[in-house]
Amino acid sequence: MSTRTFPFSTLVRERGEVFTAVDNADVLLERRDAENVWLIRDERYQAAQDALLTLARSMAIVARANRELAEEALAQDLPWLTWLPEAEGPQCVRELLDHLVAGADTGELLPYARAKRSWKSTAIAWSDPETARALRRPLPGDGPVLFPPPVDAE
Repeated sequence: MSTRTFPFSTLVRERGEVFTAVDNADVLLERRDAENVWLIRDERYQAAQDALLTLARSMAIVARANRELAEEALAQDLPWLTWLPEAEGPQCVRELLDHLVAGADTGELLPYARAKRSWKSTAIAWSDPETARALRRPLPGDGPVLFPPPVDAE
């Protein structure tokens, strides 16, 4: 599927052009001071959602039957795992798989996307030798000791 991109202001000034484009492509409206907006026909959106949830649910079924195989399959899709410290790679895959399984069950895949973005950023930081050295150094401990909030604090 192709994508067309327009400045958001085009939607206001020349909406006919934008809505005509939606018939044949997904439309990205770029905004200067806010997150971009996608326009997509419902049929294409529903098809993508259905396929995504089917794949996520399939992965969840594999994970329940053979967790090791599911982790291996997920890791194959994440080549940047190689940049994480050895102990963090399996932790990353387990966390992402847990988010994916929960997302398959609920239809809410944003936690998976956020966790993946966070882990990928961490891997990229570790890939830089200078940053990796800085991450391994002890931090000055002159502040107060902080404890995590209680689990039920929400």
